[in-house]
Amino acid sequence: MAVQADKIFVNLPVKDLHNSIDFFSQIGFEFNAQFTDENATCMVISENIFVMLLVENYFKSFTKKDISDATQTTEVIVALSAESREQVDEIVNKALAAGGKTSNDPVDHGFMYGWSFQDIDGHLWELMYMEESGVN
Repeated sequence: MAVQADKIFVNLPVKDLHNSIDFFSQIGFEFNAQFTDENATCMVISENIFVMLLVENYFKSFTKKDISDATQTTEVIVALSAESREQVDEIVNKALAAGGKTSNDPVDHGFMYGWSFQDIDGHLWELMYMEESGVN
């Protein structure tokens, strides 16, 4: 039997929870107050996708490994779909205006378009739009 899950929770360590909430709020993301305290917040991406932003010391309580410095190394790229090319540009431009950094230049493959940014902790985020006619 194949493994299946209905929801995804990505956990990311952050240096300053309030700054991270402010950054992602400026992009347009919302948070679930029920799962927010001084150590963590639950950022809502969609009905079934969530990002738990965890203060580094709290994040450390979930692992025996060292936390990588996302400004120096990369373990994951969080890739999200967008509804249009314009939405890709809008989200990345909001991230840049909120203090994020460009990760890569926009990539246009005709049927697929993407662009990426680094959040204020250095985590990589990629936004992608793909025309349905380009998917077989």
